[in-house]
Parts: sequence; structure tokens; C-alpha cells
Amino acid sequence: MITSFAELGLNEHILAGVDALGFTTPTPVQAQAIPTVLTGRDIVASAQTGTGKTAAFALPTLQLIAGAKGKGPHALVITPTRELAAQIERVVSVVCEKTGQRAVIVMGGAKFDRQIKELDRGCDLLVATPGRLIDLMEHKHVSLSQVKVLVLDEADRMLDMGFWPSVRRIMHELPKQHQTLLFSATIPPSIKSTIDALLTDPATVEISRVGETADTVEEHLCPVTQGQKTELLRALLDTGGAAGEKPERVLVFCRTKHRVDDVSKTLKSAGVRVDVMHADRPQQARARALERFRDGKVQVLVATDVMSRGIDVSGIDAVVNFDVPMDPEDYVHRIGRTGRAGATGHAYTFVAPDEISPLREIEYFTKKLVPVWDLPGFSYDAGRIMPQEGRSTKRSTRTMFAGSRQRGRGFGGGRYGRHY
Repeated sequence: MITSFAELGLNEHILAGVDALGFTTPTPVQAQAIPTVLTGRDIVASAQTGTGKTAAFALPTLQLIAGAKGKGPHALVITPTRELAAQIERVVSVVCEKTGQRAVIVMGGAKFDRQIKELDRGCDLLVATPGRLIDLMEHKHVSLSQVKVLVLDEADRMLDMGFWPSVRRIMHELPKQHQTLLFSATIPPSIKSTIDALLTDPATVEISRVGETADTVEEHLCPVTQGQKTELLRALLDTGGAAGEKPERVLVFCRTKHRVDDVSKTLKSAGVRVDVMHADRPQQARARALERFRDGKVQVLVATDVMSRGIDVSGIDAVVNFDVPMDPEDYVHRIGRTGRAGATGHAYTFVAPDEISPLREIEYFTKKLVPVWDLPGFSYDAGRIMPQEGRSTKRSTRTMFAGSRQRGRGFGGGRYGRHY
């Protein structure tokens, strides 16, 4: 069993960066991926969120390009969102201080001229979102002719967001001989043919199966009517929910930007320290919101799924799915924002009667039931629908949910809801 980074083949400069990051023992994905990457082989690695994938590709990549001559970049990391790009930069910048290397980040929403100046100075590693990188390539501000290592981060998300045509276009500009590292939280079947076309005889590192959620996250299903969701959220914040103490950091996910704004306004009017993140906010405002959340200046951050993989904040006590996500994979990524690095976190999913179908898709996908949990002392409306305890995680046409007219817990009056 590997218990230290020194056992992975990393040099003293990279290990100094590891110490500066505060890492002590490699996570499973780091222990398996780093030695493989250092051999120069292509790799496909999948692991749950919060398991250290960024360091798993950043540390060996920086070692592989050490001493490379020329303006660069010598390594390129492509990632789907600005928040993920900033998260990667935070890790590599610490390591680069110890190795003497230079990393540059380019992404949409940031000043074009400033990024051009940074690229003109040269860099060892470039972190980029696809759209901005193509803009810079078209204007001849960056050349990829010296790239030795390509990293595709959150590959499944890039496919979902329609970035693969851009990724292929970028790859056409790379040297024929280069190493490709593909990292993702999940590797669904829809992406496998794409992988085969982009990588050469890749090694596979699979820490979790598709749909698996982290053991460190305690999941709670909260049946409620749509009209009571905000009231339940406020009560949860006040009481601390299943944890029993008032949470310091809570991440709330909503399905739409308008919903995010509405929930934020309601919480703010109730005196809650809250900020928001969604695609309509300028990048500077999003970065500021994330920093305030990280620093504890706001208690609640309300966000859309577009942001779900870019929120890398330690110490998130709870995630609240204010709306049930339509894509089951988004559920896994949302709740993966808590319970990170071995800490225990809580995930609450508010399910209204019109959200039973997407909830069932989540339970089919994860192959487990989300346990029902009621907030003690909260007066629930009679219109909510309670799940049957014996419902299956396999698809069937059986009746899965029973109606509830009760004021407290249980199944109540025997009225049956929809059939799933």
C-alpha cells in the first residue's frame, strides 16, 4: 500500500510542491495514475469528485515537461468551465513556485489583452477553456507546436456541453507525438468511442463505477411541496438539519438561473449571508462569490449545475438540491461538493410531487435508494408525496410512490401517486 508521494516517482521539486499544498498521503487515483503518467503512456482515469484528480494529472505533467526549452506551452490542460480552470491554476501555481516553472490560465470572461501579454512571456503549462483557446489560436497569439502532454479534464462534462468539436480542432494543432491524459468523474458509454479515437492504447484507472456516490456523504431525501421548499431550506439552515448544528457553509443547487436569483433574494431578505453563481454573472463576480464562500464571508452559495464541478471549496457542510436535477450524473457531481478529503458531509434533496420521475432516474443510476428524512418539528403540507420504503432500484411499472395526507412522517391515507 502506497502511503507517501515519495513512493510515486516524483522528484524533489515536485515533492516540495506537494508539501506546500499540504498533501500527505496520496488518494487512490493519485497513487494509481501518477506512476502510470510518468511512464509516458496515455491514460483514462475516472474517480469521484473530491478525490484529488487535479493533483493526479498536474504533478506528473509538470515533472514530465521539466527542463523543456522554448516559449511553450509544453503541456496543455483543457477544461470545460472557468471555475475548473481557476481551480487547476490554484494547484499548479503552488507547485510551480517550487519547480521554477510558469503556468498561464486563459478563459472566457477574462481580459483578452492581459492573457495575450501573459502568453507572450511564454509558459510551461497552459490551462484553458476551449472557446478562449481557439480565439487565441485564430489570432496567432498561441502555438501548440511544442505541447508534449495534453490533459482533458472533466471529459464527460465537455461532451455534455458540446465542446468535443472544439477539442478535436485543438488536437489537430498538436504535434503527432504527444501524451494524452483524460480525467473525469465518470466515463459513461457515450464517451468511449470518442476516447478510442483520441487516445493510443491508454491505461485505465477506475476508482469508482459510473453512478457511485462517495461514502463520506450522508444522503437525505426530503419530500415537500414546491410551495414549501424555501421555508424548508430556511428551517434547515436554522436548525442544522441531520448534523444537529448550524452549518457554516451550505451549497444550494437550483435548476435555472432565475430560480437561483429568486432563492437568493428570499434568503437575503431573511438575513442569511448569501451569494450566487450562474452563467449570466460576469466571471469577476463569480470568482468573487466563490472566494467569499471559501473565506466564510457568506454562509450559503446558490448555484446552477453549470457551476457544479467548478466549486472546489473545502469544509462544505451540506449540499441542498433545491430542485431535483434532470440528469442523474449531475446529482452525483452536486453532492460530491461535500464530504471531500475524507470529511463527512450531508446532502439534502428536496423532492416535490412533480419531480418524482427525475428522482427515480437518480435511484436507477446510482443503484441505491436515497433515505427519506424529515426535519423534526417542521409542519409539512399534506400535498407532498412520500416514497414507498420497498421501491426498487430497477426499472419497472410498479407503483413506487404513495400519496401522503399526513402532518408528520409515514405514508398516510393510502392514495397512490404516479406509476413508475
